[in-house]
Amino acid sequence: MKKSITISKRVVVLLFMLLSGVMILLFLRNCNYGTGEPPKKEMSIVSNNLESCMKCHEQYTGFSAYHDPKKIGCVSCHLGDPETEDKKLSHKGMVIIPGNLSDAERTCGKCHVNELRKVQHSLMTSNSGLVAVDKFVFGEAPDPDGSYHIKDIKHTAADTHLRNLCGNCHLGSEKSELGPITQLSRGGGCNACHLNYSKEALQDLTTYLQSGKKTLPKIHPSVDIFVKNEHCYGCHSRSSRISTSYEGWHETLLETIDTSLNRSFKIIEDKRVYTYKGEDVHHQKGMLCIDCHTSHEVMGDGKKYLHQEDAVKIQCADCHYRDKPTTTTYKELDGESLLVWLHRKYEHNDKEILAKQKDKAPLVNTYINEKGEAFLISKHNGKILPVKPQPDICAKDKVHTDVSCATCHTQWAPKCIGCHNTFDKKEPGAYDLLDKKFVTGGWKEHVFEFGTSLPALGVRAVGKGKRIEPAVPGMIMTIDHKSFDKNKDNTFHRLYAPNSPHTIGKKSRDCKSCHANPEALGYGSGELIYVVEKNIGKWNFTPDYDKNPNDNLPEDAWIPFLKEPTNKVLTTRTNFRPLSVTEQKKMLRVGACFHCHEQNSALAKSFLVNNFEEILKKRTKACILPAYN
Repeated sequence: MKKSITISKRVVVLLFMLLSGVMILLFLRNCNYGTGEPPKKEMSIVSNNLESCMKCHEQYTGFSAYHDPKKIGCVSCHLGDPETEDKKLSHKGMVIIPGNLSDAERTCGKCHVNELRKVQHSLMTSNSGLVAVDKFVFGEAPDPDGSYHIKDIKHTAADTHLRNLCGNCHLGSEKSELGPITQLSRGGGCNACHLNYSKEALQDLTTYLQSGKKTLPKIHPSVDIFVKNEHCYGCHSRSSRISTSYEGWHETLLETIDTSLNRSFKIIEDKRVYTYKGEDVHHQKGMLCIDCHTSHEVMGDGKKYLHQEDAVKIQCADCHYRDKPTTTTYKELDGESLLVWLHRKYEHNDKEILAKQKDKAPLVNTYINEKGEAFLISKHNGKILPVKPQPDICAKDKVHTDVSCATCHTQWAPKCIGCHNTFDKKEPGAYDLLDKKFVTGGWKEHVFEFGTSLPALGVRAVGKGKRIEPAVPGMIMTIDHKSFDKNKDNTFHRLYAPNSPHTIGKKSRDCKSCHANPEALGYGSGELIYVVEKNIGKWNFTPDYDKNPNDNLPEDAWIPFLKEPTNKVLTTRTNFRPLSVTEQKKMLRVGACFHCHEQNSALAKSFLVNNFEEILKKRTKACILPAYN
């Protein structure tokens, strides 16, 4: 008769804690954490000694070095029963596409516990800011700063609008079909960033599907940290269209075009037509999105944020510093950064590394050499790129210290106006992006115009101070509430939004493009002329667009010309606003100088380093400043 052994729960817990502690120590030892030496290898914590999977699937290759079944087995990712050779039993409970957030705790999260926790709290998972703004604009929330989760929304007018038009772009959206991440991909949990198909793996998959799933693939897709811009494209080519703008492409309303006849256009996979406007200088140099937006930012830091700009920690000045950069060392790297270092096989462990000012997170693909020069190793091709400090004109500028780098260096920004939202109760082909099913009735957007221009100047409150940032027309639109609920009144909104256009150029915009530009000041496109008559200076503005009958402002305007706005709400943020009338007058007073003086003149350059009020005291009678009623 066999003896049974009973182990108390307390003993099991103690044993588990002891084992966990040992594994952590082994991991740190293998990484050489705190020694200044490069990590040796990544700890493998899943054994495959008992797995039967490879008896049928031993032909597989293509795995990344740290997800090879020889190290971690198959079951650690795909689940199933590894102790039986019976096909049906071994596949019971198996996850074909692991990494969706619905199964991540049982798959990826078993090893990457901390990373999963952070992702689960990130804005890319919750979509909190997107939901908050939509509900605010629809009148279902008092302000745009509420905390939400996309999975919890119901079927109000705003919620249905999100379900029909926006609810697909979040990490919780399931990846249900085999294949690589493409322009059409949305969500997929860990797969959204980490799934990579080689050409051979993709060909094997095609053969497998065409054979009716009889010819098993020999090459497995890789799951690794080599995130490409394609991984970002699916979600970030919508809304503010960061991915497309970064590459230089701007969306049009064209339905089709022969791109072989005109190469300034291209058609992406969802058939939208884009025209070329000029790529970001960082893209031109071969940098990927993740060269700036590192794992600490993309996966989040475990904290909940209201809006995207709150979660973003990278700043231009982190690399293009003014005096001394913020740095760290290899010995100070956190565990997550050490893993990135390990996988990318970096070797500059004896050099200082640039770090972000806001959260001190390291930019592990940067270093400073013995001469004090900074360099970045492109995550795209490994090319070493020099990182230049701010030019003298920026470093010495005493006037624009509260102006963001993007405000001056953005080449162009998207401009969407004239949007009409209506609900078609009889639409049979409407689709619920959250429930993944066709429904009867759905919201439709009708856009008047997509355009581009230099961004407007917006003012963000920062503590007791302020910062000037780019702003674009976010929602100049009407909502036909009656089409959804006949008891509700229709609404009109003229809201600009803070924006990070990602179309940075080496050359900054000139002085007149801010100080004498109607779009920059918020008036919309048109002709802004400074006229001097009888020693009286006056600014005149003639808009390009007709006035919208809802508020009597030009269609693309943010605010009235040198008048206080009548609209109570002007932006999609509570801490962001247009220029006040006083600020507009100050801007235009400088702009009046360029009526006579060249922008590159010594006088104009002196505006940047000297007190403007003192300069005005020395003006001659020929210098006529603007007069206002």
